[in-house]
Amino acid sequence: MNRAEAPLIEVDRLVRHFDVSPPLLNRLFEGGRRRILKAVDGVSFAIRRGETFSLVGESGCGKSTVARLMVGLYRPTGGDIRFEGMEIGGREGSANRKLVQRRMQMIFQDPYASLNPRWRVRDIVAEPIRAREGRLPAAVLAERVGGLLRQVGLASADGEKYPHEFSGGQRQRISIARALAGKPEFLVADEPTSALDVSVQAQILNLMRDLQRQFGLTYLFISHNLAVVYHVSDRVGVMYLGQLVEVAAVKALFGRPRHPYTRLLLDALPDLEMSGRGRTPVAGEVPSPIDPPSGCTFHPRCPHADARCRGERPRFHVHGEAMVACHAVEEGRI
Repeated sequence: MNRAEAPLIEVDRLVRHFDVSPPLLNRLFEGGRRRILKAVDGVSFAIRRGETFSLVGESGCGKSTVARLMVGLYRPTGGDIRFEGMEIGGREGSANRKLVQRRMQMIFQDPYASLNPRWRVRDIVAEPIRAREGRLPAAVLAERVGGLLRQVGLASADGEKYPHEFSGGQRQRISIARALAGKPEFLVADEPTSALDVSVQAQILNLMRDLQRQFGLTYLFISHNLAVVYHVSDRVGVMYLGQLVEVAAVKALFGRPRHPYTRLLLDALPDLEMSGRGRTPVAGEVPSPIDPPSGCTFHPRCPHADARCRGERPRFHVHGEAMVACHAVEEGRI
């Protein structure tokens, strides 16, 4: 396998649990038990250099937790994260993570909350440059910051302003400029357009695609907006209750979804072509990740569930162009 075909980053059986138990004294006197929230529960996928891999699913499915695990904001409870084959996930990978940390950056959902309101834009964008390269002559640093702002469609003079002087779309452009300042290879975009108007969303998405082509960036794109995912992705992973249920190339997933949950998600999209085909909206509520259902966690909402689904957790199998974790698909019942 050559360098272009090898994964840039991959996760293997990634797990992240959060202890949400009441305080110890409350448990002792009130007879409560420890409560563990299984935010990510055994997720595996790989992202090739230069591609956009998207994670989709309902709110609370764990996709943002996966993003934070990959950039080191959370430490895994279990499993591996490998960057160019180097383990960077757990305590044993901390030394390796320091070597690759600057090669990955994150763009957050809220462009105002992620920018320091007391700093001028020039200082916000310059911070990663200083962290990466140390002290630089003021003229050199100003030119670098001005160039980054121009790359994302702003003016060099905007560096003198504060974040509150910009619109939401402009603030997200500043966030992207800050991310690019560290010269990353891997960018994690966590719902980067959900707080923006639809017309502004298109501008930001087009900018991200142009930058990807220009710099050869690799993206992990987190979203619950399937229309956005369709236009930006090469491959898509569908998450449900902390687990991946389907992974496929974007056209295969949207053209012939395999997993019942993926089908229900796509049925919830507006039928702009007015095809008249039957549609089944996603019914029910996502169960609590503190006490997930046995077997296939989707079985309480699945129209194809049987006794095996209720008792045995499905494993990934290849079905056509997709990887699917579903007993009904494996047995040919759907």
